Order: sequence, then C-alpha cells, then structure tokens
Amino acid sequence: MKTSISRRTFLKGSMAAGGLTIAVSVTPFGYTLLNAAEKKDLAAFGPNVWYKITPDNKVTITIGQSEMGQGVLTSQSMIIADELEADWGKVAIRQGEALDGLKSPLFKSQITVASQSIRAFYDALRNAGAAGRAMLVQAAAETWKVPVSECKAMKGAVYHVDSKKFLTYGQLCDKAAKLEVPKQPVLKKEGEFRYMGTAMPRVDVPEKTKGKAVYGYDVNDGNVKGLKGMLYAVISKPPAYGAKVVSFDAKDAEKVKGVVKVLQIPMGVAVCATSTEAALKGRAALKVQWDKGKMPDLDDKKVEQVLLGDLEKQGAKVHSVGDAKKGLAEAAKKLEATYYVPIVAHATMEPMNTTAWVQKDRCDIWAGTQAQTGDQATAMKITGLPQEKVFVHTTFLGGGLGRKTARPDIVPEAVTISKALGKPVKVVWTREDDFKYDFFRAPIAHRIQGGLDAQGRLTTWSHMGSSVSITRSANPAAELKGGVDWYNMWGLWMGPTKPLQWNAEMQYEIPNFNIEFSLSDLPMPVCPWRSVTVAQYVFGIESFMDELAKAAGKDPLEFRLQSLKNNHRASRVLETVAQKAGWGKPAPQGQGRGIAMGACFGTWVAQVADLSVDKNTGKIKVHKVYVAVDCGPAVNPGPLVEQMESGVIMGLSTALKEQVKFGKGGVATSNYEDYPIIRMSEVPDDIEVEIIKSTDKIGGIGEPGVTPIAAAVANGFYNATGVRIRRIPMTPETVLAALKKA
Repeated sequence: MKTSISRRTFLKGSMAAGGLTIAVSVTPFGYTLLNAAEKKDLAAFGPNVWYKITPDNKVTITIGQSEMGQGVLTSQSMIIADELEADWGKVAIRQGEALDGLKSPLFKSQITVASQSIRAFYDALRNAGAAGRAMLVQAAAETWKVPVSECKAMKGAVYHVDSKKFLTYGQLCDKAAKLEVPKQPVLKKEGEFRYMGTAMPRVDVPEKTKGKAVYGYDVNDGNVKGLKGMLYAVISKPPAYGAKVVSFDAKDAEKVKGVVKVLQIPMGVAVCATSTEAALKGRAALKVQWDKGKMPDLDDKKVEQVLLGDLEKQGAKVHSVGDAKKGLAEAAKKLEATYYVPIVAHATMEPMNTTAWVQKDRCDIWAGTQAQTGDQATAMKITGLPQEKVFVHTTFLGGGLGRKTARPDIVPEAVTISKALGKPVKVVWTREDDFKYDFFRAPIAHRIQGGLDAQGRLTTWSHMGSSVSITRSANPAAELKGGVDWYNMWGLWMGPTKPLQWNAEMQYEIPNFNIEFSLSDLPMPVCPWRSVTVAQYVFGIESFMDELAKAAGKDPLEFRLQSLKNNHRASRVLETVAQKAGWGKPAPQGQGRGIAMGACFGTWVAQVADLSVDKNTGKIKVHKVYVAVDCGPAVNPGPLVEQMESGVIMGLSTALKEQVKFGKGGVATSNYEDYPIIRMSEVPDDIEVEIIKSTDKIGGIGEPGVTPIAAAVANGFYNATGVRIRRIPMTPETVLAALKKA
C-alpha cells in the first residue's frame, strides 16, 4: 500500500505531467520562491506551500495547516489565487501531509496554533502567487513577441490589451515553468484584489454538510485503501493521577466475542478487538485494580486551596518596570483583589482518536491533528524509523481548540499497540475518556494590587499569578529557568516568546508594573486552550480595570483610554465598540452593561455585553454583545465574523457554566451531564461584529474573540447589581451567594 508520496516523488510527478510549480520556503528570516522546473535535485528543498498549474488549466493548491472549522483551506488559498489571478472555479485545494517544508516560520514546526495560519504565511503566499502571475505574463509576452507591459493576467488567462487575444494559464504553464522566478514580484494593490477582502464560502463546508467529509473517527478500510483487518482499541486508564495497575483480568476480557488481545502498555491496559463495541465490552470485563495515585485527596477544594495558597508564597520574578512597591506606598488610592479562573475542558465535538499502522519499513498515522511534526517525532521515537518513513495523514478535525496539539497520549497509544500487533489499529476514546484524560485549560489564580494618583490616574500595578505548568505537562523533565513557564504568562507578559506572539501581554501603559508567578504542584495535565492563557489573564485584568475606574470615580472607558495613549490599536477597538453600543447612554431597562478589551496573536478585540440578572434564580442572561476587531487586513471577512461570534459564545460558556470537577485523586466530571455548556437558548439574541478597516500588520482571528467576554459580563453584572464577582463560572449558585453576601 502507498498512501503518500515523498517530496522528490511529488516533484518528479509534477514536472513529468508538465506545468508550472512554485515552491515557497519560509523561515523566520524571510522566504524563498523556487520554480520546480529550475532544479535538478529538489529533495533537500522544503516547500512551505505548493501550487501547481497544469495544461488542463487547473490550479492545485496544497495547504499544510489543519482545517478544523476556521476556514484555513479557503483563506490561504484565496491569498495565492488572488495574487496569481487564478480562476477560483478552476482551483483545487488539498490538505498536505507532514512535511518539513510545511512548517510554520514562527514555530519551526508543522502545527496549527496561535492563530498563525494567516499572519505567519500572508507575505509568503502573496509573493508566491504574484511570482506565478508574473511568469505567466512573461510567457505570454514572449509567445506573442510583445512587451510585458501590454499583457495583463485576469482570471486564469493572460490577455493582450490591444488585440484582445488571450492564452489560458493551462496553455502557458509549460513555457512559464522554464522561466526564472522573480525575486521581488510586484504585489497587487488593495483595490486590485479579486478575492481577498470578500466573504468567500468555505471550501470544506460542502463535504461536511453532505456527510462526505472524513474525520479521524471515520477512518476505516472503506475510505483508506489497505486497512483491511484493522483492529479497534480502547484503553483502561488510571482513575487517579499517577495511579499504577495492581491487577487486571485479561482472561475474562479475552472471552468477549471479538476481543483479540489484551496488552498492558505504559498508558494503561489496552483491549484490542474487531470492533469498538467489542473492545468496550472487553474493557468492562478487565476488572482493573489501581493504587491510590500521587495525590489521593485531590478534589475541587484542594485545587482551589493550592492555587490560592500559592499566591501567598514568594513568586518568581517575571517582569518589573519602575518601582511597584514604592508606587503602592505613595498612591493616593490603593486597591487589591483576587480573581479565580478554574480548569475547563476542551470538550471538542470529536473525542480523541488516532489510527496507526506500523510496518517493518514505514509507519502511517491518520488523525485529526493540529501537530503533524510532533506526531511524526513521537512515532519515530517509538518505531525507530527515520522521518521519511513516518507519514502523518491529516483528516478534518471535529474541533481542535489546542487539545489536538497536545497528543503525547493518543499517538503513543496507537503506535505502540500497532507495533506490538503488526496490524493497523484505531484507538478511540469515549466522551467519558475525553473528559477524564483531557489536557485541560490551565487554571489561574490572580492577586492584583493597583495604585492611583490624586487625579485618579493608574500609576502602579502589581500582579501575582499561580498556575499549572503547560510546558511540564508535555515534558515533565523540562527545565523552567527562574521557575517561570512563559507559556503560562501569555496575556500578561510574553518574555522570550514575544517574537512568536506579538501582543499577548498587558496592553496598558503603567509607570510602575511588577509581575510575579508561582508554579503549583497540582498533578493534572494542561495545554493550550483557545488563547492559551490570555483569556484567563484578561478576565482578571479587565475586571480589575473596572474596579480601579470605580475607585477613581471615572467612566470605565475613559479610565482605560487614559492608559492607552501610545497603543492606537487597543484604543481604536475600545472607541469603536463603545460607539457601536452607544456607550455612555443608559443601558436598556433592567439591564447592565460591561466593557472589556483583549489582545493576542496580532489582533485586538473589544466587547460590550448587555445583560440582565434574575435575582430570584441567579441566572444571568446576556442579550446582546457588540464586538470590534482589528486584525489588520481582513482576508476572508465571513469566517472572521464567524470566529468572533464563536469566540463570544465559547467564552460565555466558560464564563457562565463550565468547570471540571475533581475528586478521589482524579477527574470527577464524566460527560456533558455533569459538565454543562451553553445552549442555543442561552446564546445572545444578537452578536454585532464590526471589522475595523486597517492597514496595520495582519493578525490572527481564531482565538482573540474569546478573550474579553468573561470580564465584560462580570463588569456588566456589577453595573446591573452593584455586586462584584471575581470568579468564574458565574453560575446561579455563585450569583445568589454573591447577592446574599452583599
């Protein structure tokens, strides 16, 4: 069976078929364009994005970023097609395999995270398209023996302006393939864009709505050739963190019809069968006994106790400007508050799964993954195979949200079992498995101290945070210099990760600013969750800004703007959303209104939430949310608006409902029955999104929309009730307790 091809084979086949192939190599220091026909040996060249024009007049674009509903297959292809002047109706788009050339220039890894699919590749994709367009125009000019200036590319063809004659790209591609690639092709001006800036339908939607899309859960011998005889595996895992197997009954499990083998692997006890149903029945018959684990008294109370207790310890020094201690001592007014953001689950629509087939000379992996390079490296370590023998086939993702970058569990499971059995094996997790063994959103406890001068201006901010290490969850042996995990600081400070994330830090200009941080010893694994830790920090920062505004006797918008004198993008989104919402006018009868701003991954978002509170039931109802977003140039406005809307809804779910429960040393939450998420009836009646027209540097859109909403709701709650809530989720029980206490 051969399910993928090497770069060398791809290039040989591409050139043998004729046509023009442009390769783009992107590095942190720039990009290189290369015509495949120019090189005799391309095996060492790693393309980041390939597009190919063939004599049948088709343009085939290969995208390396994973499609998980954010529209990356469409948006990246739009950039190429626009600069190329391709006919969109003749463009074919395919999901790329794991290849070095598809690695992100930001992370040096093929990984779909940090809202970087557009911002990291934007310039390179534009130049790749423009280079091809220039070569096709030159090929036409040489064919007609006329100056290039008399020729114009338009929608898949090159026209001679005076005579009106034309040649299609298919007719020109072979000749263009022999030309030198321009090093600095002329890019289109904004007014010349054909696709960019227009809401284009997502190319992945038709397959999904027709039920033809293949997700990881769908992989079988019916849609992947050669998987005949595939086995299905489920794994019994420890109920408490760090628990070890004491005993299990393999004989009873293997008596179940369809069960083929029971294996003890480092991750637990695997039951392999001819169907998932048989495997689940076999797992139920295992009767596994476990020891108590590393923290048998772990429960909800313990988690909160540890995190809040860490705030009382001496924290690691993260960042300091001015003298916060002196600033607080000299402040005309001082304020201190503690905020708590608990652990939440990713709860993706598609639970974790992976299919692996380890053979003597190759390993194939089929998965909805955000991290092809990481999966490939994991399989290489287990199998001992070199990189060129490990193939990662990316399916559609039924949601990612960061969880499908953290795959140090599911890939080793599938590869280890397949290697042991010599057969293709599909490992599936139930919804209960997915909740219990998630790599969760990192919890954060904040203690913030602020100082105001006599004019009510913010002069001092001291921030102490506590969380569970993201880095050590993936690699327990990781060295964290100075006791700081920088991936746990995004939203407050970026430190050495600043070149990767641009603006995921404190936005306000404060003369005396101090940050300390404490890593907790809680055992639950955590990983990025839609904005990594930005949403958690923004909840504390933006709630405290409102509290400071109240202490200063100033309007919350006015108070924010006076600390944003040199941050025009943050000011712009705040001013825009305030204008849209009619800020300064009374909220609708019986409602409160809150404002908040968040920023990360090159994009700024501000939101205003209008809400009401039922003081009898404690239920918060968010009626309308206004959103202003500045992401620089908007490639595809349709998905951009959708991402803002989904960010609001997901952020509301965590603000009002979501929290993972713990007990007896492990996860007590089992399914949606004890992990409520927002329902359609609870979604705001209207989410109004304003995309700010901007020529500033382009940013990402997948994550920033989720960041301000929890604080906007908390601030709106205060304005509706006069009561401050400093923790989420703001459940009816929490609301009633706060109202009663007030």
